[in-house]
Amino acid sequence: MTQQLQEIQSTTQIAAAIESVLFVSGRPLEYVELRKLLGIDDDSLTNGLQMLAYHLESQGHGIRLQRLGEQVQLVTAPENSHYIAALLGLPMTAKLTTAAMETLAVVSYRQPITRAQIEAVRGVNSDRALISLIQHGLVAEIGRAQTVGRPALFATTPEFLQQFGLTSLEQLPRPDSRTPITETRRE
Repeated sequence: MTQQLQEIQSTTQIAAAIESVLFVSGRPLEYVELRKLLGIDDDSLTNGLQMLAYHLESQGHGIRLQRLGEQVQLVTAPENSHYIAALLGLPMTAKLTTAAMETLAVVSYRQPITRAQIEAVRGVNSDRALISLIQHGLVAEIGRAQTVGRPALFATTPEFLQQFGLTSLEQLPRPDSRTPITETRRE
């Protein structure tokens, strides 16, 4: 058997093992935890995760591999979310105010971020919007900044990714640097 074929089989086995472990865990697992459980190195884990993510998405499976920071988990495919919501009796989407959506955008692109930093970007008080996002499970406090007063740091949650049909923060749309923010587009 050639070296390349052995590597492909090994990566396939690792991807299958990752899928099994994530399915049974029912929660996000840290990369470190997965490496220890599977007894593999960083490169093998990365290759296995890439293969699993590609397989699930390209084959149209009902689950996806979601990555957030150093965590990974299996989640429902976004196109099937309405079936899951119906099964669980959940509302299809959270109704967010414009202020909450603006705040969510700031947090998602600049995380981790403090309340003062959010307000500096938005130019207005963001207390209510931030509280609403926390209540909807889209944003969470993840720690404290190492500055004077040790303000709370906020970041998006795996629920945020799920609600917006993303598997990682890298899938967030990138602003078009050629279009000034003050310019409005007309169709």
